[in-house]
Amino acid sequence: MTLDQTKQALLGDWVSIAPEIRPSATKNPDGTLKPFYLQRRFRYLDGDRFELSIVNSADPYGKVPLARIDLRGHMGWRGEHPIAAGAQKVDFVADEAYEVTPLLQGFADLLNKVAGPGYDAWQVGAKQSIFGKNFAPFGLVAGRHFMEYDLVYFSHGLLFWGARNVDGRGFDTEDNRPTNLQIPLARP
Repeated sequence: MTLDQTKQALLGDWVSIAPEIRPSATKNPDGTLKPFYLQRRFRYLDGDRFELSIVNSADPYGKVPLARIDLRGHMGWRGEHPIAAGAQKVDFVADEAYEVTPLLQGFADLLNKVAGPGYDAWQVGAKQSIFGKNFAPFGLVAGRHFMEYDLVYFSHGLLFWGARNVDGRGFDTEDNRPTNLQIPLARP
């Protein structure tokens, strides 16, 4: 696919086909990486804009949701990615919004301990903007937009992004841009 064909195919809504697992950067007491469970809902809009909602869960089946994360921003297209013919390097920049909604009391309690100053008391179901602020739990620094160096690939009517690095590293630099594909998104 050409870049224009990729952008056209991407327009609209996409959802996880099942709960997904990723390695997190956090470790268990035995040194192994903690699993990170989530489901995604993604929308690509004209003007290279995106909306992404992620629901993190405490369990692999998505039955115990911890938090919802909502991001809005822009995508920067950086050229072809070598993983597969038609794959594109893309940078996701949350330059419009970044919001967190606790969905479990234990997670709200944790945020009340570690989120730092500048936030109201975290409550289940109450969304707060972390956009442009320090937010230690996610490593965000005031004045810097959250950004990931990622990839986009279409095959068999499915949308693939990059798979998380097996050591839990994020996509925070060009060197950490993914080299493999993750579980795809499908049309709802």
